[in-house]
Amino acid sequence: MKKHKDHSDKNESEPDLHKNTRDPISLDKSKELTNYFRREAKKFISPEDFIDTGTLTDKNRYFHELSLTDPIHRALSEQGYRNPTPIQIKVIPVALQGKDILATAQTGSGKTAAFALPIIQRIEARKTRGRSFPRALIVSPTRELASQIGENIKKYAWYTRVRQVTVYGGVSKIPQTRQLKKGKDIIVATPGRLHDLITEGVVELDRIETLVLDEADRMLDMGFIDSILELILMIPDTSQIMLFSATMPQQIVDLANKVLVKPAIISADPPASPVDSIASSVFFVEQDDKFSLLSHIITTEGIKKALVFMKTKHSADRLVKKLRKDRIRSDAIHGDKAQHLREKTLKNFKSGDIPVLVATDVAALGIDVNNITHIINFDMPAEAEMYIHRIGRTGRVGKKGIAYNFCAERERHYLVGIEQLIGQHLKRAENYPFMSQIPVPEKTDLSEKRK
Repeated sequence: MKKHKDHSDKNESEPDLHKNTRDPISLDKSKELTNYFRREAKKFISPEDFIDTGTLTDKNRYFHELSLTDPIHRALSEQGYRNPTPIQIKVIPVALQGKDILATAQTGSGKTAAFALPIIQRIEARKTRGRSFPRALIVSPTRELASQIGENIKKYAWYTRVRQVTVYGGVSKIPQTRQLKKGKDIIVATPGRLHDLITEGVVELDRIETLVLDEADRMLDMGFIDSILELILMIPDTSQIMLFSATMPQQIVDLANKVLVKPAIISADPPASPVDSIASSVFFVEQDDKFSLLSHIITTEGIKKALVFMKTKHSADRLVKKLRKDRIRSDAIHGDKAQHLREKTLKNFKSGDIPVLVATDVAALGIDVNNITHIINFDMPAEAEMYIHRIGRTGRVGKKGIAYNFCAERERHYLVGIEQLIGQHLKRAENYPFMSQIPVPEKTDLSEKRK
C-alpha cells in the first residue's frame, strides 16, 4: 500500500511513511517497513484477478487511436512503428489517465513504448520554461536493459522538449552526474547506481510523478526488494506507479499489494504463458554431449542468429572457446565483462557479425535484438519463470521463433516445473544425435500445479 495521507491517528510504533528523505534507509529500518506494509496491506490482487481491457484490442488498432500527440506520432512513424502491440493498446490509454498499473508482458511485447509514450506526453503537456527536474523514474534490473530503455525514450521524445538520462553502474559517475545537474525530465536507472546518486544528493525524488518498475520479477530475484520499498517512500504520495513483470509469482502479487493503489490489472498474455509464435522442443541429452549437439545443430541448420543460455559466466566463456575451435563465430556476454566490451559484443550480434551469442540470465535482461531466430537453453533454467524470460527473446511481434532445450538427466525436474508453469508439454525432439541413453521420462502431470 502506498503512503497514507491521514496523519491524525498515527501510531508512534509505526514507521514514518510520510517524510520524503534522501537519507538511505538502514536494513533494520527496511525490514520494519516491510513488516508494516505486510500488516497493513489489504489483499486486493491475486493471480486470478487479471482482466482483459475489453474492446481496446478491437477498437484501437492504430497509434492515432490512442490519443497520442502529433510530435510522438511523427517520431513513431520515423522509427517504423505502424500498429501498436496488444500491451501498448491496453496500457497507453490507462497510463495517460495517471492510474497505477500492474501488467504482465513478455520480453519483446513492446512494453517500453507502452509506459514511455504516456510518460513523455504527460510531461510535455505540463513542461514550462526553465530548468527541468526529474518527473519520471524508470528502474530496471540491469545496465543493458536500462541503456536500451533510455535509447528508446530518446527516439520517442525526439520532437518534444522532454529529455532523459540513463544511469547505471560499471562506469564512471561523473558524466552521469553532469547530465543530471543540467536538469532532466526522465531518469532511467539501475537500483545500485540510483541508490548511490540519491545518497550523494545528486538525485532528488520529491517531484516524481511516475515511477516504473520494469522486469519487476527479475529485480526481486536479484534481491532489490528493500531498494524498491525505499524508493516508494521517497516519492510523493500522489505518484503514479506502473509495475511490469513477465511472470506473476506470489512475490510480485505481494509487492503490488504493498505499493499500488487501485491499479488497472492488465495482461497482454496470460501470466506465465508461452508465446504462441515460438516452437519449443526438448532434447534429452547428457551434459557431456551438449556441446556436440549444439555444434551439430548450428552447423546443420544454418542458424543465423541464436542466443544460447548458460548457467554461469565461466561456462559461457568455455563454451565460446569450444565454438570458435569448431569455426563457429560466437562471443559471450556476462557481468565480468567491461561495459564497453559488452556493448561491442551486443553491437556485433545485432549486425550479424556474430551469429551466436552466449549469455547468462542476468546479462541477457538487456538484450533487445530483433530477428533472433533461435533460443537455445544449453543449461535448463532452475527457475521455471526464467524459461518465459529466455524464450521471449525470439518470436517477437508476430514473427516465428524456435526454442531448443537441452535437458540432462539431472535437469529433468526443471522440465517438470516449466511444463507445470506453462500448462503444456514441450514437444519432444526426435531422431537427433547424442540422445541420452537413459530412458525418456513420462510426460509431466499437468493437473498438479507447481508449488
